Amino acid sequence: MQSNQPLHFNLVAAAHAAMIEHGFQPDFPAGTDTQLAAIQAHPEAPAIPGIQDLTTLLWSSIDNDTSKDLDQIEWAEQLPDGRIRVLVAVADVDARVKVGTVIDTHARSETTSVYTGVKVFPMIPAELSEGITSLNENEDRVAHVIEFSVDPAGTASDGKVYAALVRNRAQLAYNAVGAWLEGSGPAPAKVAASADLAAQLKLQDSAAKRMVGGRFQHGALDLETIETRPEMQADQPISIVRQQTNRATSLIEEFMVAANGVVARTFESAGVASIRRIVRVPKRWDRIVEVAAGLGTTLPAQPDSKALNDFLLAQKAKDPDHFPDLSLAVIKLMGPGEYVLVKPNEPSPGHFGLAVQDYTHSTAPNRRFPDVVTERLMKALLTKMPQPYSEDDLNAIAVRCTLMEDGARKVEREMQKRIAAVVLHPRIGQSFPAIVTGVNKYGTFVRTLDPHVDGMLVQGGKGLDVGDKLTVKLISTDPQRGFIDFAA
Repeated sequence: MQSNQPLHFNLVAAAHAAMIEHGFQPDFPAGTDTQLAAIQAHPEAPAIPGIQDLTTLLWSSIDNDTSKDLDQIEWAEQLPDGRIRVLVAVADVDARVKVGTVIDTHARSETTSVYTGVKVFPMIPAELSEGITSLNENEDRVAHVIEFSVDPAGTASDGKVYAALVRNRAQLAYNAVGAWLEGSGPAPAKVAASADLAAQLKLQDSAAKRMVGGRFQHGALDLETIETRPEMQADQPISIVRQQTNRATSLIEEFMVAANGVVARTFESAGVASIRRIVRVPKRWDRIVEVAAGLGTTLPAQPDSKALNDFLLAQKAKDPDHFPDLSLAVIKLMGPGEYVLVKPNEPSPGHFGLAVQDYTHSTAPNRRFPDVVTERLMKALLTKMPQPYSEDDLNAIAVRCTLMEDGARKVEREMQKRIAAVVLHPRIGQSFPAIVTGVNKYGTFVRTLDPHVDGMLVQGGKGLDVGDKLTVKLISTDPQRGFIDFAA
């Protein structure tokens, strides 16, 4: 029986409850308003002696269409020797939120903003992360600038970090910029109105293309998972939209990887302890080898990111429909990322998936606490002041950040299922093309292809296996439990 009636379910309340269930404190503590009022009383950029004024550069930001917490802006210039000089300016949250204050203590406990699809639970108050500490368009902001130069082979060198005053000249979005760079869409209005901005973005794109080629040569993994977001109308989700990667998302990703590498190497050369973001060499490499063998490819017995990526690229070309599921399997077998303390003169475990050894999180301080810690360590180094954290402090923060990031993933995953259950409820009785994504003792799991939604096959489907394509009929949804049930 088909249902055309929308389902009235309080997703925001469910998100709030999920936050508490997974160890978060979604409401800011007493004293926050007092500290926030003191910060807001002086909204102008704080005066810093000797700071460089780079407000005349044609900075721009590229982020999601709905992003309000802008952490970084970019600028590039062509050098006479063929290299491209890239500057990434990162918001100086520490200029407003000091160590040990009420807001800082809350951020240290939460460690991350959580994006549930229906509500953002910010690590620091939105009045800061979307206001005074955000690199908003046409506002002067203090920032840390991370600089590097990219040669034609994609190698980044001449890394340095310094404080500067900056101004975002154009807030742009991934989808529009990506389509324009790829030639599949018109120039965004701000780009169409400025030949200088168009040239600036194309130069940044050239630098990023060099860098992605260089990283893949060293074994960075080309993975493609299916990520979705709800399309909202009057605070209610009405559809599920697949988020696409494009040249603009790649541009920002390459710049962030390079910038984080510059920061890590700066700490290393100065003998400063820091928090690194790592993905260890896979403990379940043997299972990755088995998966590849089942698809006709022999991988080395020892972990080899270059060989793994060659296999992934071949499979992507051979079977694009199943590639997201293969990517997800590889990601799970690699294991989750984690934060660790790296002491001076100690080797970092590195980041297996990115094919880099020197990697820290430094480019998103409005939404991640490790990035705030990193900018405080850098600020102390640049100003020759004592480091604000002991090694024991850094280790405790790293452990907490790893724990809470896992909690954030669980909250976001649960809410994706609940949102999908609400969106699909009026379509009970309809049929959808689908693919089998899993078969185990609990049942057969499928993913519909439009919209991209995961559910269980509770009727029919005997003898199906992973990868089989079929048509399924939606028979029920349960937003509270995040259940979506289909029949074959």
